[in-house]
Amino acid sequence: MSRSLRAGSLSLRWEPRSALVCGVLALVAAGAAVFVVGSGEFPIPAPDVVKALLGQGDRATEFIVTTLRLPRAVTGLLAGLALGLSGAIFQSMSRNPLGSPDLIGFTTGSATGALLQILVFGGGAVAITVSSAAGAVLTALAVYLVAYRPGGGVHGVRLVLVGVGAAAMLEALNSYLITRAELREAYEAAFWLTGSLNGRGWDQAVPLGIALAVLVPAALALGGRLGMGELGDDAAQALGVPVQRTRAMLVAVGVGLVAAATAAAGPVPFVALAAPQLARRLTRRAGAQLLPAALTGAALLACGDLISLHLPVALPVGVVTGVLGGAYLAWLLSITGRKGMV
Repeated sequence: MSRSLRAGSLSLRWEPRSALVCGVLALVAAGAAVFVVGSGEFPIPAPDVVKALLGQGDRATEFIVTTLRLPRAVTGLLAGLALGLSGAIFQSMSRNPLGSPDLIGFTTGSATGALLQILVFGGGAVAITVSSAAGAVLTALAVYLVAYRPGGGVHGVRLVLVGVGAAAMLEALNSYLITRAELREAYEAAFWLTGSLNGRGWDQAVPLGIALAVLVPAALALGGRLGMGELGDDAAQALGVPVQRTRAMLVAVGVGLVAAATAAAGPVPFVALAAPQLARRLTRRAGAQLLPAALTGAALLACGDLISLHLPVALPVGVVTGVLGGAYLAWLLSITGRKGMV
């Protein structure tokens, strides 16, 4: 049952269960990030990590925590938040649980942009970040234009189908680029494609934070229209929603989130796919659960990073999310197949 908070002429509706889920997810994400910061060649207990973050630790611990390890944890939290929120937008807009940016080409396009910079132009970290973001934006623009029909706009299902085709072509291009590269460059490109938080610093965390400071409020502001869009185009128009203009704005915000996350951490798989569905099950509510999905994404990526740090063999976080996400995708396909959705 929803409740309302009123302050003068302003009112805010909230759900107790959703608020509780968001609080628990935020604690899980923050707790996992603290343990990530404390993990490494020189382990630091969680209480000492918290003291260092509050400026109450010794100088050596504060240097390790704030300078060496905190940027990695912050990048993971922000990238997971962006992927979860983007996945919720595209799945709700397409009204399909498989309508994730992982599967409809936007993440692959971002990887193509980074690979072209690594293997063809030989740019540095900043150039790779810019090219990765540009790849996602150009791919989304191409998919949107191909899916667009005069008079009918862009239908969610058509957007997914065109995106899946674009993803297949871009994956083939990525494979070809790697086969034509020198051994050292091919290794660097293959490592980037797995999605990793190793070596991430404030150079990645700060731009990602700035991007999210703009995109997250925009996404939440469009959340009401997104929910009405799930009723169907005709019903949304009857309720006063400009469907095509709203859809174009949602695509722009969703692609911006994917581009920012991929530029910072590489194409980390399955977080954008799994987070919105897990958030719906946790909140037991239909419709786009934007904030719970974003926090679920942050918790998933932080926990995945923590697992990768404690495996016998150090692995990129993208390998961990890929293994867990593959099992989740098989389960999701099985239940949607039984329901006749795919």
